[in-house]
Amino acid sequence: MGVDYYKVLQVDRSASDDDLKKAYRKLAMKWHPDKNPSNKKEAEAKFKQIAEAYDVLSDPQKRAVYDQYGEDGLKGVPPPSPAGPSGSAGGHPFFNGDGPASFRFNPRSADDIFAEFFGFSSPFNMGMGGGQGGGPRFGMFPNEIFSQPSYTGGEGSANPPRPQKAAPIENRLLCSLEDLYKGATKKMKISREILDSNGRTASVEEILTINIKPGWKKGTKITFPEKGNEAPGIIAADIVFIVDEKPHEVFTREGNDLIMTQKISLAEALTGYNAQVTTLDGRHLSISINSVIHPGYEEVVPKEGMPIPKEPSKKGNLRIKFNIKFPSRLTAEQRAGMKKLLGS
Repeated sequence: MGVDYYKVLQVDRSASDDDLKKAYRKLAMKWHPDKNPSNKKEAEAKFKQIAEAYDVLSDPQKRAVYDQYGEDGLKGVPPPSPAGPSGSAGGHPFFNGDGPASFRFNPRSADDIFAEFFGFSSPFNMGMGGGQGGGPRFGMFPNEIFSQPSYTGGEGSANPPRPQKAAPIENRLLCSLEDLYKGATKKMKISREILDSNGRTASVEEILTINIKPGWKKGTKITFPEKGNEAPGIIAADIVFIVDEKPHEVFTREGNDLIMTQKISLAEALTGYNAQVTTLDGRHLSISINSVIHPGYEEVVPKEGMPIPKEPSKKGNLRIKFNIKFPSRLTAEQRAGMKKLLGS
């Protein structure tokens, strides 16, 4: 049979295409001549043999011929036959005198196979022959190839270098407090460059739909993967929208709570007050306050704040603060009346 290609690649005879690729990656990196300067001639021979073994076993037709007739049959050497003259095929149905009928073995160069796997257009001629003295010619190949991070992790882990991804493109998404309270849908029109099947760029416009969920907070990010401009050898950037809140004329937000401030007179602060509130979803609340409203007093209305994003059926609180308007001056009569009324 000659050379056992399965043993060369260290795989069994039922090896799949993936098994063959893994074996080639491992052995090609191990026996590359520029990685073996101390035993370069041995490495050159092994490297060439590894490439030839992969070339044969990865091709269904070559593999079928090799499995049936071995290396000699693959390369056109007819098997001996007692029925025919010495050195002839003796009428064997698979041979036509200079190789198997309808088949010719044309091995690919080791250089081409290596470049196919690792993505490098190597600066040397690594043919199956043709160098000085009939052997392969090997030029200098940068040793950094064997130490790049994408090739580390042990023999057999080498992979082609991956394209770099462009940095994310961030955009501010301004939302009203009503949008963030009730939820909303916003449509954003973008213009981007894409690559066609021939690698040419073309401009297209797309509509991105953003579904704002009730309770989302400032800083929430919505990502549209790889919707940036496309370019050869680069993975398109993600487009990221970052939620920001528009100022509201009545409410401010603290976490899941809503805060508002109402102006009241001193008399209202002392005798009771009825706060009228229009909520972010348009409901009208009437909140009676019978306590004395002192500076710093806060009325808390449960479950009238912002929806909680992970539990939108629950809400924070509404907190009402007060700005008490004190009189600028009191007459002597008013002062005396206040002292009598307050008992001081």
